[in-house]
Amino acid sequence: MQEPTLLVLTALADAPRHGYALLREVTAISGGRVKLRAGTLYGALDRLLGQGLVRVESEEVVDGRARRTYALSATGREVLAAEAERLRAVAAEAERRLAGAARAPKPRPGFAS
Repeated sequence: MQEPTLLVLTALADAPRHGYALLREVTAISGGRVKLRAGTLYGALDRLLGQGLVRVESEEVVDGRARRTYALSATGREVLAAEAERLRAVAAEAERRLAGAARAPKPRPGFAS
């Protein structure tokens, strides 16, 4: 799963949100590293709607413009939970290997390893 998709699903995991709130939440979750543009977000939301991972919670008109509020679907919650578990497993393996490499003797210069 690509990071922007993961961040959008994560942003919807605790509460439904409209587009602008999603943009802000993705930036907050990523520590400011990821700043989605509106076109990118709405393209992702259309794709996620089509995949059944999110749903439209409500629609209202605000200042003459339609505002949709999106929520994570039951399938989206399952997919997000599976992705979180996959990431935990990969991170645990990376930490295990890094710890093992830190304990391994370093080859001395001039000697084959």
